Amino acid sequence: MHSLIAPGPLQGIRVLDLCQGSEQYCGKLFAQLGADVVLVEPVAGAANRREGPFLGHAAHRERSLSFAYFNQGKRGIALDLEHSAACEVFLALVRNADLVIEAEPPGRMGARGLGAEVLLRAQPSLVVTSITPFGQDGPFAHFQADDLVALAFGGLLSLGGYPGLAPTAAYGNQAVLCAAQFAAVASLVALSVAQDQGGRPTGQHIDVSVQESVTMALENAVQFVELEQQIRKRNGGEQRQAGTGVFPCSDGMVYLMAGGVAANKFWHATTEWLVQGGAPGAEQLREPRWLDAQFLHTEQAKRLFADIFLPFAASQTKARLYAEGQRRRIPICPVSTTADLLQNRQLAFRQFFEQTTHPYSGARFAVPGAPYRLSASPWQLGSAAPRLGEHSCEVLGALGYDHETQAVLLRAGAFA
Repeated sequence: MHSLIAPGPLQGIRVLDLCQGSEQYCGKLFAQLGADVVLVEPVAGAANRREGPFLGHAAHRERSLSFAYFNQGKRGIALDLEHSAACEVFLALVRNADLVIEAEPPGRMGARGLGAEVLLRAQPSLVVTSITPFGQDGPFAHFQADDLVALAFGGLLSLGGYPGLAPTAAYGNQAVLCAAQFAAVASLVALSVAQDQGGRPTGQHIDVSVQESVTMALENAVQFVELEQQIRKRNGGEQRQAGTGVFPCSDGMVYLMAGGVAANKFWHATTEWLVQGGAPGAEQLREPRWLDAQFLHTEQAKRLFADIFLPFAASQTKARLYAEGQRRRIPICPVSTTADLLQNRQLAFRQFFEQTTHPYSGARFAVPGAPYRLSASPWQLGSAAPRLGEHSCEVLGALGYDHETQAVLLRAGAFA
């Protein structure tokens, strides 16, 4: 194999990515750090080739923007792993690989004769990373789950949304993306010890559970239950206490954190802002009762503050509120839309968004750039996502399959 990507910190690392959904983010992280990542798809294409949004709103396996994002920087081959000849090709790839990432249901790879133990025998220093909804074992291991189910089983869904209404999931496959990031970190650690000091190969199988990855994101919610017998509740759209929460303005929303008590400099600064701005009733925020932390958490205090702040904010844009809040050293920020992010001065200064060209249409559009900066070995956007089977012949040729043998495999449906 050879790398098509400019040198990066993971140059020389060879990865086989069998994932068909957002789990592909794990392989993307490797590809954009210089690893040679080969996406191994079914001959019909990865499942997320059929997921929108589609370029030009026209559904087509080469127009999925989701697929294009998650597979930038990778090469691509198409193998029918239900075909024995294709499994032989895959094992040949494994013998030259450092990492295999897969997201098949537990037991599926084993049924093909490609379980982790088989792959590790073929390549003893290999790292095999499996990403599944509930892990490789346990009473739920063979349950199917989409991202919404994973958020629910992981506990995070119960904390999202508005009180008294059904819980609300975050946009995008956040549960799976969380697991993909944990998978990338675990894989990097395993690769670093895949060859011990004595030269003995120490490959291993990494078992990543999406449910457990989501539960890791609950911060201290579990400790609240164990230590205080208190179940944290969702409070989207409400003030946690008077002056702290999301408030509407003329063109969207802002998040304000006015502080805790009147002696707090943020609370005092917010009060003076409202008084000087002529907000009706703002003078009462100077009254002694606002020194009482218990009062600040009452519905009466929240309602009184809202009655003062909402009319004040309604006539102003989030940009104006943010700018004046910054001037007065008050913690307030706009709730940014994706359109706002494209115009964000900080992101623009750091040139976070990158321009890429879609291989099917030639259209250019912005994509998120590096999530981190490495000064000596920079992150690279990489080549466009591969077309279905784009590098199949190239990869098979590198393994020693001549044109005649490739033609036989093609006619048999083993690859595309």
